[in-house]
Amino acid sequence: MGARERDAEGRPLNARPRDGLGRPLRRDEDGVERVPDGLTLPPAESLAEAQRLLDEGMPFHAHEVLEGTWKAAPEPERDLWQGLAQLAVGLTHALRGNLGGAATLLERGRERIEPYAAAPPHGIDVPGLLAWADLTVAYLADPDHPPAAPRLRR
Repeated sequence: MGARERDAEGRPLNARPRDGLGRPLRRDEDGVERVPDGLTLPPAESLAEAQRLLDEGMPFHAHEVLEGTWKAAPEPERDLWQGLAQLAVGLTHALRGNLGGAATLLERGRERIEPYAAAPPHGIDVPGLLAWADLTVAYLADPDHPPAAPRLRR
């Protein structure tokens, strides 16, 4: 058995290729381009890249982009960015067929972003995302209606 890949601090990495929903593939398979580890983008770039990934059906990768911004965000915005990341990973779970996990993550993400609805920063469409989360959770009860990607900005 070979040694596991590690980052500069010695933390284990998972360098296996992944599919569009972030599921690991065999090492000899071709996967989609991965979000670089530790990627941290400014808010406008993060939103644009996450939206591109959502529109391309890769919500797991959008989650990774949003997670990097969440971890670097100033304290007053951390819950917003964490909530956005949870919405993206909730959509990931829905598209993978884990409907219970999807509903839980969508509800958690919704709770985190709701306080920002009155004055959303960075042009984020918090009211639209709240409505999307509610509609998506309702659709999870009907597998004939796959969830659509959310719109992050107005």
